[in-house]
Amino acid sequence: MRADDVIALLRQTGAFQTGHFLLSSGMHSPQYIQCALLLQYPEHAARVGAALADRFRASRPQAVIGPAYGGMIIAHEVARALGARSLFAERVEGKFELRRSFAIAPGERVLVVEDVVTTGAATREVARLVERLGGVVVGVGAIVDRSAVPLRFDCPVEALAAIEAPAYIPSLCDLCREGVPLVKPGSRSWPAAVG
Repeated sequence: MRADDVIALLRQTGAFQTGHFLLSSGMHSPQYIQCALLLQYPEHAARVGAALADRFRASRPQAVIGPAYGGMIIAHEVARALGARSLFAERVEGKFELRRSFAIAPGERVLVVEDVVTTGAATREVARLVERLGGVVVGVGAIVDRSAVPLRFDCPVEALAAIEAPAYIPSLCDLCREGVPLVKPGSRSWPAAVG
């Protein structure tokens, strides 16, 4: 699946949004990728999941994990395509943990996936959780990489598409000065103020 195909699918499903958004990082952006709108269609979820799985098949992941909520569906679809287990990490008192009796066996090969990676903070936190529990992170994957700088992990990183989306600290946001209403999409609570 080519990057252009992924971006076309994001546009077709309304996942590629424009407006005035508050990101989890606390930054403001005129663009937001709401992958839930793409993943609400099982055929699209299966297609992008299979494409992402193909990027990591040689790494032989035994489990695929994503952070709740954004990474849950894509983790499931990637795991299905690889014939691996699917897990998700949930925040407990602000930190990602495994709940619901999920476990990672010592030495288990685990792929960490996310729908959209911006700073990589959540993905990095889930990778550390996997390692703390004895697993081996064999890769990091995402549907969309919208990071401003190259992501750095101690394993292979792959995204189906990369999108350049501007992000501003609130004090330098033109949309704030123009009075455009700010929208906080996604599932996380309002982030701490930045800038």
